[in-house]
Amino acid sequence: MLRSIPSSAPLPYALYRAEQVRAFDRAVMEDFGIAGAELMERAGQAAYRRLRQRWPGARRVAVLCGAGNNAGDGYVVARLAQADGLSARVLYLGDRERLRGDARAMATAWQAAGGDSAPFRHLPENAEVLVDALLGTGLERAVEGDWARAVEAMNAHRAPVLALDIPTGLHADSGRVLGTAVRAAVTVSFIALKQGLCTGAGPECCGDLEFDALAVPAAVYGREILSARRLDWHRLAGELPRRRRDAHKGDFGHVLVVGGAPGMAGAARLAGEGALRAGAGLVTVATHPRHAACLHATRPELMVHDIAAADSLEALVARATVAVVGPGLGEGDWGRALLARLLATELPLVVDAEALNRLAEAPVAPRANWILTPHPGEAARLLETTTAQVQADRFLAVRQLQERWGGTLVLKGAGTLIGGPSGRPLGLCSQGNPGMASGGMGDVLAGMIAALLAQGLAPEPAAECGVCLHAAAGDAAAAEGERGLLASDLIEQIRPRLQASA
Repeated sequence: MLRSIPSSAPLPYALYRAEQVRAFDRAVMEDFGIAGAELMERAGQAAYRRLRQRWPGARRVAVLCGAGNNAGDGYVVARLAQADGLSARVLYLGDRERLRGDARAMATAWQAAGGDSAPFRHLPENAEVLVDALLGTGLERAVEGDWARAVEAMNAHRAPVLALDIPTGLHADSGRVLGTAVRAAVTVSFIALKQGLCTGAGPECCGDLEFDALAVPAAVYGREILSARRLDWHRLAGELPRRRRDAHKGDFGHVLVVGGAPGMAGAARLAGEGALRAGAGLVTVATHPRHAACLHATRPELMVHDIAAADSLEALVARATVAVVGPGLGEGDWGRALLARLLATELPLVVDAEALNRLAEAPVAPRANWILTPHPGEAARLLETTTAQVQADRFLAVRQLQERWGGTLVLKGAGTLIGGPSGRPLGLCSQGNPGMASGGMGDVLAGMIAALLAQGLAPEPAAECGVCLHAAAGDAAAAEGERGLLASDLIEQIRPRLQASA
């Protein structure tokens, strides 16, 4: 007997491209004998269950249908809603004569049930839930004309939107918006999770992302190699080794933080505190003489050294396990000289912030033992392109960065991506929240990754664990509200999250 994935399951960790998911669809139908109409019924039933669970008091539903298979799912939702005693109405775009196969059969079944259909002109003001069944995963060009007008009408309406499989206008592979896109309250993805739902504009367009495998045979997933890996701290916490009872601080590495030009002492301190809280045995901050004493007084666990010239780094580099360079490094000669000194060593590096911009200005040869942590703007400078082009395909950008610069790359943002030389599919962190879009968050992350590297993790796992631990701490810190969240609020949540790996 074939084992099936449960009809409703938690978000999977395997991510796929749209072409791969279409291959799953074909295999389910052709090789496992499950008719397309049956899959469409299951998808409509799964979506309708979510609708009733999320909005149990809703009585008026408007379903917007296009002219493809996504529309077939929508017609099933409308039929089920009507059979359940709700007021359901279908508004369609495109030529209904273009409906083929199973989608046409579902439209016919809706009509036979006495369903109300009309071409889209405007949305009913009294609708309490809108269902987006306009365009599916095959979209490759900008949404325009009446289709764009329908999308904008959904976004402007007071009723929440339930998107079927993918919000209309979102590119399934890259997570970019094609002209305009639906901003759903809930998206139910079917059979396999598409990678573009989880990064770039995906999280904003999807709202709460849910998944239903439609009870397809589990064997079907063995036919495709996943394109990316969804990561979260729950999955990765176990990768940190247990600490021996007779351990001492020397067992957990020595992180050297280099940065903190005049006026930017806070960045170096945040990186140092991030490293301490993530478990480094020792943390030294090499910073500008102007504020070294202040840093030492406010966090006595940090060993702070005032560095007036790059030559003064020699003794500190000799004692360090890994260095973080960039937080508060500044644009002046002081920071440039310190970066050049570190680049002349074999010390493993976590390179962040201004250090990335200096690399873009004066490129060096790729290194295997560094981790670069750019945000999209810094990534654009490293690739000599634009931020918009980086965001248009974040997966491609990470691969290009890794090819050009070597080592391990962390492309920050919604759905942070991690890639390295191992050849494994890219990692994608699905945790984090908009409250983390504030100054200092990246400095804390750089310190955390360095601490995990110092404790013996290889660069890719250190980057993956650091990103996910940072995101989980950010989510915990946001429990009291996202707006006004500070990087220092996040630091207090690192240690509790780490106990899951103790």
